[in-house]
Amino acid sequence: MITTLYKPFQGWSDGGGIYILSDLHFEDADCKLMDSNWITPEVQIDIINKKVKKNDTFVCLGDVGNPKYLPLIKAKKKILLLGNHDPKGAYKEYFSEVYKGPLFISDKILLSHEPVHGLSWCLNIHGHDHNNREEYKEGCKHINVAANVCGYTPINLGQLIKSGILSDIDSIHRQTINGAIERKRLNLPRI
Repeated sequence: MITTLYKPFQGWSDGGGIYILSDLHFEDADCKLMDSNWITPEVQIDIINKKVKKNDTFVCLGDVGNPKYLPLIKAKKKILLLGNHDPKGAYKEYFSEVYKGPLFISDKILLSHEPVHGLSWCLNIHGHDHNNREEYKEGCKHINVAANVCGYTPINLGQLIKSGILSDIDSIHRQTINGAIERKRLNLPRI
């Protein structure tokens, strides 16, 4: 279990891992316009199932496409954050949980469909950007998991956390305290 997650999300890792991927776009005719090498849904499912096993949780950060492929993903739980191509309410029968917008799952991890800027106190795991050319402001840490950008392979959240990716991110609480100390040191008025 990933204990650094907020309590409502710790169950995602109960008995397995948490795997995150975005922008599956199953059978979306526009995929070839975004990436001429876009692969078929069947190949995507094979790649996903090489990582995701029956006790794992699969988190899709939006833009599912044709839901008929979702039951083929081996995960015990499937979570969806709606993307800009997902009709509201269309996928409830395929997912254990469906969220309408960005979701903080810990004090330093924000899941979203589109990238969120200006949050130097968290890691933003997102999709939406199929070219991976978006420029990020200094201090913001992002991981783009749009399927075509990450080789159609979901990332393992537990392994990502264990790699130390969050270690250089000061929490919002630490930044607030550091700011107050600095204002006091410089004898500046409170904001």
